[in-house]
Amino acid sequence: MTNTKTLYAAYAATVETALTQLVAEGELPEGTSFANVTVEPPRDVSHGDLATNAAMVLAKPAKTNPRALAELIVAKLEAEPSIVSAEIAGPGFINLRLDLAAWLDELQSINALGDDYGRSAMGTGTRVNVEYVSANPTGPMHMGHCRGAVVGDALSNLLEYAGHDVTREYYINDAGGQVDTLARSAHLRYREALGEDIGEIPEGYYPGDYLKPIGEYLAKELGDKHKDTPEEEWLPYFRAESVEKMMDLIKSDLAMLGIHHDVFSSEAALHLAGKPDEAEAWLREHDLVYDGVLEAPKGKAPPEDWEPVELPLFRSTKFGDDQDRPIKKSDGKWTYFGADLAYHMQKAEGADALIDIWGADHAGTVKRIKAAVAALSEGKGKPTPFDVKLVQMVQLMRGGEPVKMSKRSGNFITIADMVEEVGKDVVRFTMLTRKPEAQMEFDFAKVVEASKDNPVFYVQYAHARIRSTLRKAGDLGMSPSTNMLNDLGDEELALIKRAAQFPREIEAAAKAREAHRIAFYLYDLAAELHAFWNLGNDSPQKRFIVEQDKGLSGARLFLADSIGQVLRNGLRVLGVEAVESM
Repeated sequence: MTNTKTLYAAYAATVETALTQLVAEGELPEGTSFANVTVEPPRDVSHGDLATNAAMVLAKPAKTNPRALAELIVAKLEAEPSIVSAEIAGPGFINLRLDLAAWLDELQSINALGDDYGRSAMGTGTRVNVEYVSANPTGPMHMGHCRGAVVGDALSNLLEYAGHDVTREYYINDAGGQVDTLARSAHLRYREALGEDIGEIPEGYYPGDYLKPIGEYLAKELGDKHKDTPEEEWLPYFRAESVEKMMDLIKSDLAMLGIHHDVFSSEAALHLAGKPDEAEAWLREHDLVYDGVLEAPKGKAPPEDWEPVELPLFRSTKFGDDQDRPIKKSDGKWTYFGADLAYHMQKAEGADALIDIWGADHAGTVKRIKAAVAALSEGKGKPTPFDVKLVQMVQLMRGGEPVKMSKRSGNFITIADMVEEVGKDVVRFTMLTRKPEAQMEFDFAKVVEASKDNPVFYVQYAHARIRSTLRKAGDLGMSPSTNMLNDLGDEELALIKRAAQFPREIEAAAKAREAHRIAFYLYDLAAELHAFWNLGNDSPQKRFIVEQDKGLSGARLFLADSIGQVLRNGLRVLGVEAVESM
């Protein structure tokens, strides 16, 4: 076998070659698809090194039973010199055992490919738009935004590493009533900066001190020009300036987390460009919008002010939604859904797939926007896969007590506060230690604990241990070497096998759109490293550095260096720095 492919990809190709031969021999029908055939680690490591479901998924089209087909596949696979054994298990799974040379080849591939080990071409030619954060531009980024920001950014990194052409996008909600409230709040701070005693901030305004610098800036720019002028004269200017300054603050906050978007799309600009009108015209042309009357709310008596009103309705029921949805209100203004539909239409023009990262509180709108994208795809004759990833809020804890946040009272923990207290890497990794849809607590004390119960410490410590060992070896005149790799034992082989899973973990995580899988994998790899390290505490002969045996030490140092490379590559995907020491 060559090292042009990583191990799992190479043996997947070996299995496919065997299947192709069976097609040529008439044992499998022409045109048989191998798309659902997998090669992966067996659930029980005692069963072998690799397992394939080929016979299980292809028996039906072959009109035979899985075990009979498995026997034909095994006969082909046993001809591969690096496969020591191929055994049929259960109803027709095939377990493979590889010779040591196959694993040592993979270890050397890690070293040779370096930062590119695990990088995939699976997404080549596919443009993916990932929209995340998209917070209202009315205040600094706080913990309510943090998890979705990290999930979206790590997913973008993952998709890029898997070969996709990724656009990171932020949708600025600058067309709603909240930005008028922001402008009025900024005008209040402007008057304050001019020396006026504004007293207590009125109910409904944004009270946070973060607006004081904006007020001071406007006072410097305008003097008292708009101190007493009617609102209609200053509101548009104050709105535009406030949004711009808030977006500068938001970008600065996100940069502290290592997050940088490629595109910032404005809802106000979307309306100004007539995109909702264009979307409505296109949808009407394709009979996807019609004028109709909304049904009364189900399950209860209609409100007194409800009356049947004819509205432009999108045929979302055609695509799995519960009811057709209005794209305009009775006063002729666009509904949020109507504008969002036009926005997704705009995004789809420049992408082959769309992904939105939303807070779990938006779960109720997923069906309708998915229906809209499905309609656009069908109408344009170009399927546009669309995923919405829902992210649960984070419960912030301090001293065992929940930390309460309120943007309107100005009392909230910002992302900047978090990063300054515990560091970017701790925040990012911690946000990926659970599935996004699962509840999460972020405890200030626990996330900086030096224990295996703290995943970010556990993974970082594994890398720091490796780097420290390599430095110590250098001081002793030792270095990584491939000369005696054959002397590595079963414990070292277990580490190699875990490291070799990294490329397939990348592809599986990218396919599922789940970056947290990489965090889980890195924890498991770190656990294997620490377990081997601990063997050396009881037996000096098991240490990475055995001073009286430079050959074995060189082989183990080569292994350690390669494990460190995989840890670095995985952390880089998550946007986390691999530390040199702790």
